[in-house]
Amino acid sequence: MSADEIQRHLAAAPGWALVDGAIQKRYDFADYYRTMAFVNALAWVAHQEDHHPDLLVSYNRCTVRYNTHSVGGISVNDFICAAKLDALMR
Repeated sequence: MSADEIQRHLAAAPGWALVDGAIQKRYDFADYYRTMAFVNALAWVAHQEDHHPDLLVSYNRCTVRYNTHSVGGISVNDFICAAKLDALMR
């Protein structure tokens, strides 16, 4: 994706930001149990999409980073997966 395409997609993806060549968002939770429930649901989405993000998991938060190694940057699939994660939170 071009830089302009990435910025247009980010404008429609609240909370997601471009950080070091990936799109990234931090999800906050009330406790460890809820954090892990989110991570497990995320794992199911990643398996279904065959697209696996990098995760930083802490007690009450999870930072998710998407980029597409096969294209050497960010692809539309990164934004599709990001939208699916946001849908989990609704």
